[in-house]
Amino acid sequence: MFAALRWRGKRRSPGGRAKAISYLYINLIARPLLGVSLNEIKTALNKVTTMKTIIRLIPTLILAVHIATADEWPAYRGAAGDGICTEKLNLNWSAVGPRVVWRVPTPNGFSSFAVGEGKAFTQVIREINGAPREICLALDAATGKELWAADVAIGKGYSGGGEGDGPRSTPTVNGGKVYAFTPDSVLHCLDAATGKPVWKKNIIGEFAGRNIGWNFAASPVVDGDLLFVAGGGSGQSLLAFNKKTGDVVWKTGDETTTHAMPVVATILGERQVIFFCKSGLVAVAEKDGRPLWKFPCQFKTAIAASPVVCGDIVFCTVGYGIGGGACKIAKSGNNFTATALYENKGSLASLWSTPLFKEGFIYGVISFKKPGTGPLKCFESATGKICWEQSGYGDGQAILIGDKVLALTDKGDLVVVAAAPSGYKELRRFKAVTGKCWSTPAVSNGRIFVRSTKEGVCLDSK
Repeated sequence: MFAALRWRGKRRSPGGRAKAISYLYINLIARPLLGVSLNEIKTALNKVTTMKTIIRLIPTLILAVHIATADEWPAYRGAAGDGICTEKLNLNWSAVGPRVVWRVPTPNGFSSFAVGEGKAFTQVIREINGAPREICLALDAATGKELWAADVAIGKGYSGGGEGDGPRSTPTVNGGKVYAFTPDSVLHCLDAATGKPVWKKNIIGEFAGRNIGWNFAASPVVDGDLLFVAGGGSGQSLLAFNKKTGDVVWKTGDETTTHAMPVVATILGERQVIFFCKSGLVAVAEKDGRPLWKFPCQFKTAIAASPVVCGDIVFCTVGYGIGGGACKIAKSGNNFTATALYENKGSLASLWSTPLFKEGFIYGVISFKKPGTGPLKCFESATGKICWEQSGYGDGQAILIGDKVLALTDKGDLVVVAAAPSGYKELRRFKAVTGKCWSTPAVSNGRIFVRSTKEGVCLDSK
């Protein structure tokens, strides 16, 4: 990484100094953010010969880094997978709501938007040559114009979602590639600019995978150079791939996967991937898949809400009469343990809406099969004690923006609520879309992206 520093103390031409400066800037700052290789950097720098060139080059590099890092929502529930937006938005809408930038059809399914590299991605159903197909769709994030549509799977066989049933998984965009996971367990890597295939992996076919009721639904997770999914067979149920090549980096475990997306977090100094499996929470070291800790949870029918990391506390929730609870993670030497803190079988049960953590409290649509009426709740992360709840959110989803919760009801209303444990305070409400909404809002560059089983919309909230 610091190869350019070897030039110190040696007499160099202006072109050499330019290359040194360029190398340091790109390798230390731009390369990790833009996802380019060291060889690509060296090739580019071979064209740099003068100090004037580097002066002209720096603004371009700064702009490239800005584009790569500014205000993106590149995966389901955002860049960190925690549903937390770091942008400052204007949520003080007028009576007519935020300005609609564009509105497009998004036929069928519960896939959300992922926004990055100037595009908005989601998965829909379309008829091709008389047969329904699952499509990974790329739209211009600024205009809603369709840029490409990639056929990734057969578009039938969905069940349990009622009217508008279809894809559940949300694409992930990272480093010029888009990753889409289909109900039949095929992981696709597509070129983000064109939608053309780069590589793919069939988890059932290549890793002795086992599908589950209602088929695979979790979204792929990228962290650094690694991409994580679950669903393989014995000894390879939890999988990490090189995001660029599709090569297996590690595989481990004999778990049965669920519909819940894995979560990557650093707990007590260890970067780890937490999978919510049929047996419960299973945490492994990110770099090599080494088992770290487990926390058993009762299973019944399905699990779709991801774990919520609250420092050294991890909360999880299950529907079908199981409920929600939390464990506390401890570490002694290199050994981790997970100890139960509390369990609430009734009022903390949620099927697929993953809640949000903020300053000792958890907020979310904690609901099980209560269409139209399911409540938004706030409770203490350490005790499970409920602070407040308000009905009317159904089977919706929510994200966190600063000191506010932005919730999407299952009927298409966007609702702004104060993220405060003192009491429920609704600040704004706006009818965003028609159709059924089991998807999660996305935020990028001051705009809110929402979709239903019928339409997708981009709203200006700068």
